[in-house]
Amino acid sequence: MSERSHHARERGEGAGAVETDAVPVEETLCLQAPHVLGALVRALGRFDLAEDAVQEALLAGYRSWTVDGVPEDPRSWLIRVGHRRMVDLLRSERARARREREVAVADPALRGLGASVSEVDDGLALLFLCCHPSLSTTSQVALTLRAVGGLTTAQIAHAHGVDEATMGTRISRAKRRLAEAGARFTPPVEAGDRAARTVAVMRVLYLVFNEGYTASAGEELSRVDLMAEAIRLARMLRAALPEEAEVAGLLAMMLLLWSRRAARTGADGVLVPLEEQDRSLWDVEAIEEGRALLDGVWNRGEAGRYQVEAAIAAVHASSEVSDRAGPVRIAVLYLWLERLVPTAPVRLARVVAVARAYGAERGLALLDELDRRHRWGDDPLVRRRERVVRAHLSEMVGDTDTAEALYREAAALGANRVEGRYLSERADRLR
Repeated sequence: MSERSHHARERGEGAGAVETDAVPVEETLCLQAPHVLGALVRALGRFDLAEDAVQEALLAGYRSWTVDGVPEDPRSWLIRVGHRRMVDLLRSERARARREREVAVADPALRGLGASVSEVDDGLALLFLCCHPSLSTTSQVALTLRAVGGLTTAQIAHAHGVDEATMGTRISRAKRRLAEAGARFTPPVEAGDRAARTVAVMRVLYLVFNEGYTASAGEELSRVDLMAEAIRLARMLRAALPEEAEVAGLLAMMLLLWSRRAARTGADGVLVPLEEQDRSLWDVEAIEEGRALLDGVWNRGEAGRYQVEAAIAAVHASSEVSDRAGPVRIAVLYLWLERLVPTAPVRLARVVAVARAYGAERGLALLDELDRRHRWGDDPLVRRRERVVRAHLSEMVGDTDTAEALYREAAALGANRVEGRYLSERADRLR
């Protein structure tokens, strides 16, 4: 296996090089799993049984390839093994005659399927299937990571902050729900359904990337594997829907944020705020690609949320951010974003942008106004973010006692250890 293919998954196919210690067999299995699953579902139409068959094929591949080496065409090898196992599973459901006829029809398509079926088409069909409207957003995210991303149930459970058994049950229910809904392994034909499903897919990839960018729990600030996987899937979606401006905006946003990954923590693992980061560590290639994507769609019509978020990240990545014009432009873009996505996280981000552009007093006034008009609710992540913003602005205006108390309160609300340590240290310095 070439070094490029060995690291392709960790790099998000061009997102930036990330070293990995994965051995070639494991890496090959991880890369091939979604395509094998797509082939079996396409041929036999049973998502739930196909995934069980794929898991057994992967296990067989691991046992065989670690001894005999990776075959020349690993995908076809896995498809053949998975196909045989799926036939056994189908027979066990007391549908021998009917299922065997379907298998007989499907067999010619299975020969050489790894080379003849478009990876983009299979990947897109899987994405649409995992984001079926019968599933909740949480189930859509989990099933996408499992079926298309190839992550283990344990890895997905860690990303969601739950135990493996709970996540396994959630994924099993999602698969049963798809079967009950009669979901098929084909992209939606009707324009309205296709547009709605595309929106769902983008939302799922956005949530996966955000969880990777700042993990909701754990000892690491970021989950590079989740970010890279979201970028890989966004590239797949972009290749399948090249005329969709919001898809390009989503990928641009991911690349621009991905570019900062090496500078977000110091050598000691301590969080480094955006304004204090060493920009020489930023990934220039990712920034240039993100800007090019955004420039290519920015004037096609009214921009959506992902294009606006990409535009904000692009200003942060430019030299303009150090001038007065940069912070003002970012504040305006956040106002635009709030109109598109009137949520608490966006409103709090706009408060920070206004404070940087016009001063901390103006930011505090806006924060109080938004609190009166909308309240922040009971979500601990939102409450933590509001405490952090208010603490930072209080510190800027010289109210260090209030800032210290708020930093400590915020540190106690979250489960990400890196953020918690940073907030506690800020409070200690003020004391």
